[in-house]
Amino acid sequence: MRTRTALLAVLACGALAATSACSVEKQSDGAGSGSAASSENCGSGKDFLIGMSQANNAEPYRQVMNNDIETAAKAVPGFTVEVADAAQDNSKQVADVENFLTQKINLLIISPNEAKPLTAVVKKAYDQGIPVIVLDRKVEGDAYTAFIGGDNVAIGRAAGEFYAKTLLPDGGKVIEIAGLPGATPAAERAQGFREGIKSNPKIEIIASQPADWLRDKGQTVADALLKAHPDVNAIYAHNDPMAEGAYLAAKSAGLETKIKFTGIDALPVPSGGIKAVQEGRLAATFQYATGGREAVDLAKKILVDCSKDVPRSTTLDTMQVTAENAAEAYTKLGGV
Repeated sequence: MRTRTALLAVLACGALAATSACSVEKQSDGAGSGSAASSENCGSGKDFLIGMSQANNAEPYRQVMNNDIETAAKAVPGFTVEVADAAQDNSKQVADVENFLTQKINLLIISPNEAKPLTAVVKKAYDQGIPVIVLDRKVEGDAYTAFIGGDNVAIGRAAGEFYAKTLLPDGGKVIEIAGLPGATPAAERAQGFREGIKSNPKIEIIASQPADWLRDKGQTVADALLKAHPDVNAIYAHNDPMAEGAYLAAKSAGLETKIKFTGIDALPVPSGGIKAVQEGRLAATFQYATGGREAVDLAKKILVDCSKDVPRSTTLDTMQVTAENAAEAYTKLGGV
């Protein structure tokens, strides 16, 4: 899909809602060949082709990420953004990036399906002198220009602390529905959650199984786990769609009022996690900003402003959303 777009010049952190912030790590002096566009390949008044390699357009979070990129890219003549959907297929995403290289893109934005399988092709683009912005999920090594994403360990830890202090203060049994194996956020959200619940030794994770970020698979996985563990007290899902799927499975089993559900994403859209909290299906969700607007702003700095001083890493903050602040959070995070 090719859309003629232009770029909204927003500050990398200021594009977030007032309740959110970000931290940046500056580019090191030893950056590689794709650290910035060369002077002859950047500047105002030029045409630029940006390839956006998306892991899976079927996930609501990624649909919002794409929308954020396209919405932010509406003010600078000369920008063209082409989005390729890998449909959760590593080999297709590699082929998508190879195709972008054939098209002579000026910059690559990529949200990898999994880290290891995408590392080599990202390095190939970077080594060819193409600036690469890695968005949301990481690759291995450091052959890229910049990474933008949330601190998934911190987000998981915040969820774990919420369980330990608020959701299950007297302890209880928890089922974890994890993201796609091989995707860095899944491992990091699992790690952080375990760190967060350490303060309450009465909380026990009795089962953990991946559902690949998908609502339908989350429902299927939860259905099987609930049959094996009908006495569970809460379900911690690595994203809101899987949490919603787990809720539906529990409802089918007549257990939805006995089990508490939490997710991650907090998308400010009618089908997102914030509304699920407001409507009582989820006890909480934790914001995971898409970084789409920040990626576009960074692309402008590299391609139009010819900046060589770009942040090596931008970490987007999170916020906890419960029934007490859901309405306010929905508005502040841009919901309509």
